[in-house]
Amino acid sequence: MAATIEFFFDCSSPWTYLAFHGIQPLADETGAEIVWKPILVGGIFNTVNDSVYRSREKPNPRKLAYAAKDMADWARLYGLRIRMRPTVFPVNSVKCMRGAFVALEQGKLVPYAYAAFDAYWGDDKDISQDDVMAAIVDKAGLDRAEFFAKIADQSYKDRLKANTDDVIARGGFGSPTMFLNRDDMYFGNDRLPLLREAIRRAA
Repeated sequence: MAATIEFFFDCSSPWTYLAFHGIQPLADETGAEIVWKPILVGGIFNTVNDSVYRSREKPNPRKLAYAAKDMADWARLYGLRIRMRPTVFPVNSVKCMRGAFVALEQGKLVPYAYAAFDAYWGDDKDISQDDVMAAIVDKAGLDRAEFFAKIADQSYKDRLKANTDDVIARGGFGSPTMFLNRDDMYFGNDRLPLLREAIRRAA
């Protein structure tokens, strides 16, 4: 039986962009199935990890400088463009992440998420703005009118909240959070080698 990876993610996180890129070849290699779980990472921070806000207000300059280098190294490895920090940071990603459910329903989650990641982290576009989201929707091959109607619907708001509450209840504290076979949690892009090894052990 194939392993299952639940991938809880928010496109407003650069580390999630890296992990989103890395998780797919890992799944291909191991035969694991990815279950995409859009969340709102700000909801997690507000509930169980408000230390993120304090570290942003008073960052450690050494850690900040190393984090920038670390991210640039990972981006180079994956062949991705990541601007750190974008002009609008942090960004309100609620429309984008509600829209991930629309893309998921139509089998277009991956191109949609890549378009959102590229717009925000590569092109420095504000994904809270409707015109930016419209371009992402077009790039992913979704219908604009349907997209904007659905993300305003209460059911899509509820689905995003439900996923966010779920990852919190299971011990998550940020994005990306991954669960192997329901209860084995991994956090962050740099844990992908550990996830790969866990899949091999389970097999």
